[in-house]
Amino acid sequence: MTTIKNNEFGGERPLFASHHLQLIDVTIHAGESALKECKDITAEHCRFEGKYPFWHNDHFIISNCLFTEGARAALWYSRHLEMSDTLVEAPKMFRDMEHLKLRNVNLPNAQETLWHCKDIQLKDVNAEHADYIMMHCEDIEIDHLTLQGNYSFQYSRNIVIRNSTLNTKDAFWNTENVTVYDSTINGEYLGWHSKNLRLIRCHVLGTQPLCYAHDLQMEDCTMGEDADLAFEYSEVTADIKGHIVSVKNPLTGSIKADSIGEIILDENIRQPANCKIVTTNG
Repeated sequence: MTTIKNNEFGGERPLFASHHLQLIDVTIHAGESALKECKDITAEHCRFEGKYPFWHNDHFIISNCLFTEGARAALWYSRHLEMSDTLVEAPKMFRDMEHLKLRNVNLPNAQETLWHCKDIQLKDVNAEHADYIMMHCEDIEIDHLTLQGNYSFQYSRNIVIRNSTLNTKDAFWNTENVTVYDSTINGEYLGWHSKNLRLIRCHVLGTQPLCYAHDLQMEDCTMGEDADLAFEYSEVTADIKGHIVSVKNPLTGSIKADSIGEIILDENIRQPANCKIVTTNG
């Protein structure tokens, strides 16, 4: 493996098609596609300022690095990435990629990040301004994600999330096979048109959650004071601890809670309209 240390590069494709390369304390200045079409790259304590530095790469490790805002769209069309202890200030990261592992990564400007990716593992990741994060992704494992951004996970499938805090309007729309454990999900219109969404020991906040859902399951969950008009036109099996503000026109299944403020079954209810609603405290 060739090592480049304490060096600087700029311009167009300065390290194009490099193989078996280790970068230590290297700065990539303004320019484009510094490490395009590369394989077996390791970057440690590096700074990336130019656009599109890692496109069409295979097997690369990035640790203790900085991607400035100018390094937008830095990692696309690549495979087998391990990133750790890194600050990513650039937006639109990680597109059309496979086999990603991110650990202790901070993404303060994460809009339109992680699109069309497969086999994703996130641990101890913080993502802010993350509108439309993880669209059209699949096979995702997440532990300790802090997310601030709307429209997350749309059209994604096969997701497991644990121990996370998700502040996100319109999350999980049109998703399939999602399970969330021991997490807080705060945002309006959660999980609409989802299929096989399971929430286990989660706390749900925000108006009109979990409507138009197919095969929705909730186990030992709690719901906030603003989580009203829940479950409209949903196929639902829910075991809620505590109070639900209001339930409106569930389609079928069962809802169990300690108490429910209002049950709305009006002329707009859809068939089969046979959801069993039970309150344990009367």
